[in-house]
Amino acid sequence: MVSKNQIKTITGLQQKKYRKQHKLFFAEGIKVVQELLNSNFELHQLFTTQDIFKAVPDSKTEFITEAELKKISALATPNACVAIFVMPEEKTVPDSGLIVALDDVRDPGNLGTIIRLCDWFGISHLVCSEQCVDVYNPKVVQATMGSLTRVNVVYTGLDEYLQKTALPVFGTFMDGENIYSESLPENGIIVMGNEANGISQAVENRVGHKIAIPRFGDLQQTESLNVATAAAIILSEFRRDFSGK
Repeated sequence: MVSKNQIKTITGLQQKKYRKQHKLFFAEGIKVVQELLNSNFELHQLFTTQDIFKAVPDSKTEFITEAELKKISALATPNACVAIFVMPEEKTVPDSGLIVALDDVRDPGNLGTIIRLCDWFGISHLVCSEQCVDVYNPKVVQATMGSLTRVNVVYTGLDEYLQKTALPVFGTFMDGENIYSESLPENGIIVMGNEANGISQAVENRVGHKIAIPRFGDLQQTESLNVATAAAIILSEFRRDFSGK
């Protein structure tokens, strides 16, 4: 049985300030939870309606009813389990390889999708400005579908980070160079901007290479692409020349 104190703690983790206070976050659904259990993330407690997580110690497993699951779930339709994990320490970001940087991306679904894209395209490090949505927001965790376990997400002052890097910095702009005609490197930083305002002026000043995805429609009236959609196209182009390596 889930106690009132447990319900209060778990539901409190939907808010960033309580996640930071307790150094905990939660995940839902069999696939996402199993991915986290198979990773280096430390399990704090598992609440489940099904006896399917055989490798989890009894001391960290609590069987609950569907009604109790609904009380602690952030989903409209809960899926079998909620697991509480310890937030890991942030890892350093190397000054090599291909890195994605996000400038004030606010939508949880967009951040979660971009983390999945980084995982798909073999990008191990994602740098977020301090204004970006929290990676441990339940909606972000859900949207990553487990890719959070394979991508290191770091929050920092993006302007300062880009100022110090020795890597070439690429930024996405409507008036940038056509990405399909550019020679793209294997090492570099790709900056994606805010959903409504794009890349901020301070960060733009650190961008050495402005790139764009060209429009092909006859009317060309679409103002912009969704940031996650744009990220998929851009990462694909960056990886194209090196796909055989």
